[in-house]
Amino acid sequence: MRAAVLHEIGQDKLEVLDDVEAVGFGPGKVKLRVRATGLCHSDVSAMSGVLPQPAPFIPGHEGAGEVVDIGDGVTGISQGDRVLVCWLPACGSCPSCKRGQTHLCLAGLMNAGTPNFRRPGGDVFGFAGTGTFTEEVVVDAGCAVPIPDDLPYEIAALIGCGVTTGLGAAINTARVEAGSSVAVIGCGGVGISAVQGARVQGAAQIIAVDPVASRREAALRFGATEAVSPDELADAKQRVTAGEGFDYVFEVVGKSATVRTAYETTRRGGTLCVVGAGAMDDFLQLNMFELFFDEKRILPSMYGGGDVLRSYERAIALWRAGRIDLEGLITHRVRLDGINDALDQMRTGEALRTCIEI
Repeated sequence: MRAAVLHEIGQDKLEVLDDVEAVGFGPGKVKLRVRATGLCHSDVSAMSGVLPQPAPFIPGHEGAGEVVDIGDGVTGISQGDRVLVCWLPACGSCPSCKRGQTHLCLAGLMNAGTPNFRRPGGDVFGFAGTGTFTEEVVVDAGCAVPIPDDLPYEIAALIGCGVTTGLGAAINTARVEAGSSVAVIGCGGVGISAVQGARVQGAAQIIAVDPVASRREAALRFGATEAVSPDELADAKQRVTAGEGFDYVFEVVGKSATVRTAYETTRRGGTLCVVGAGAMDDFLQLNMFELFFDEKRILPSMYGGGDVLRSYERAIALWRAGRIDLEGLITHRVRLDGINDALDQMRTGEALRTCIEI
């Protein structure tokens, strides 16, 4: 079986091998044939060591495909079903799930420490317990979410992570109000999805902020009312909000420096929503007086901040209704052999989302 493998953390290239085997199939598991997968920035962050992940590993967590086999005890899924991959399935019984915060369930992440692939040289992990840069993968049954027949695999794959994360940040976490002002810092696939979420919620002004000109141009197509470079953000704040700051600011980069900028761009009493996944040794500094005096709400948003199954359904409904554009997020398409080209396109900002067709 072919798969793209990272041998050591810190390497910037993947090696496409044909001696990989998907393992771990049994009760409560399903085996999937991956048809399409998106390249998410979290994959790159895991490769560089920003996000913790044991190696060697197969990146990819934003995938879709069909069910090849089902283990004992699996219900609600049959062989041949079309599914998307949920990298953070809810167990339904932990304290977070019982409180209704299913996106904070840790049961799925525990699988990240168990290898689900093997090569002649030893075990191989799948990123976030999945690993979709491969032809087949074995995952918990809860990771395989059935999708309707009219949803293409490449669109379903994006809903599995980036679209749900960005839309949910605006709709579930920040709960953007109609008529409000919004700034989105970082306009890759997730940031553009946050732009679309703010538009769906009825924001009056949506300022997209990104250093890459092509991404700024794309943000305008997806609903931003204005797009500026980071150097132009202060001027946009002055022009659009008379210097007060935006009602909502979304940080979709994952660095303390941009979170600090986002905080300073948020109005007093406004909402800063942190969407980007950053490193454990990157610390944000706030002084106690500003924290008290400005009364800005700081809301982290993990995986869209809500019930992901409901979020999937909502994204599909909005897509069907023409309220959000998901096809347009896919700016590049490659086969598995072109995965390193896709990585370069993401690092330079050339791509919003690259679909890897497998």
